[in-house]
Amino acid sequence: MVDALERRYPPASAEPWDAVGLVCGDPDAPVRSILWAVDPVAAVADEALALGADLIVVHHPLLLSPVHSVAATDAKGSLLHRLIRGGVALYVAHTNADVASPGVSDALAAALGLLQTRPLQALPARPMDTVVVMVPESHVARLRAALAEAGAGTLGEYDACSFETAGIGRFRARDSARPMIGTAGDNAVPEVRLEMALPRSRRDAVRAAISAVHPYEEPAYEIHERAAYDGDTGLGRVGVLPEPTTLAALADRVAVRLPATHHGVRVLGDLERPVLSVAVCGGSGDSLLGAADAAGADAYVTADLKHHRALEHDEAGGCAVIDVAHWASEWPWLAQASGLLLADLDAEGATVESRVSDLPTDPWSAHLDSVT
Repeated sequence: MVDALERRYPPASAEPWDAVGLVCGDPDAPVRSILWAVDPVAAVADEALALGADLIVVHHPLLLSPVHSVAATDAKGSLLHRLIRGGVALYVAHTNADVASPGVSDALAAALGLLQTRPLQALPARPMDTVVVMVPESHVARLRAALAEAGAGTLGEYDACSFETAGIGRFRARDSARPMIGTAGDNAVPEVRLEMALPRSRRDAVRAAISAVHPYEEPAYEIHERAAYDGDTGLGRVGVLPEPTTLAALADRVAVRLPATHHGVRVLGDLERPVLSVAVCGGSGDSLLGAADAAGADAYVTADLKHHRALEHDEAGGCAVIDVAHWASEWPWLAQASGLLLADLDAEGATVESRVSDLPTDPWSAHLDSVT
């Protein structure tokens, strides 16, 4: 189960300060039932134990700060002891789920009905190269297969992708050479220029495949670095609504489509302002206010905005802002992640029961309007 989760949310994509992965539990233990939640709190542990779940997957880390003890003398230690006694494992997917595609902000964007979404602050795409090999016609198929096995030629949902151009290879073999084709002296051989894309991390494997399969003593090949570009992963998302609306109508949409909390929905901006392009970031998103403006968003939906940051943004003429509870902005990810994991497991012939907790773990217990 850990492997399946980490294919979706690679730990290497988490921030260096983060604490993701398996917190407690045996990675080899069978998992029949999963409970998904935003926060690792006592109420979620109660729910998991009552359901007989084998695994809780949460978004927020339990042990983000370094600890020297997990004794059951504080809330976190007590929770871990209860889970271990009950045979319930705990797994965290945090900033690696934030930047994933699809990830936390994709789920928030989908909940609000945004279309044509892209990362608000994109991460670089996986570094890619192109390998170019000159090979005699008789060995093209074999070399193509070996390069594909080494990791070249995969583009999205397609593999063994290549481009081939016929031509004439010319060479002069010295007396000491032992050419597979031709003789000592000048030669002209029908060859194919074989080109395939490859992740930069597979360079050594591709070079080894050429050495192992190419029939020539000295294969002629090149590996070129491709230009860097933004990938489909990263923080936040920006997209468009199905049709233009007002800031007031967008705020109503947010209030209806996200879980209710005592925090409610706070709005910065003219309620009659027209809105079409909307940026979102699940969780604390004040660091992306500038990115929302740079993306041309009319409004930005996020959580945990602070007074000074919001005031500075407004004074600078930034986009409208809608601020919701942290928990509410990330809760839509749970159903998305559950569905993706179930589909992945089904493709492998495995089944598991998966349930999303609807317990509100937003910490605020009341909201009172100011009295004038």
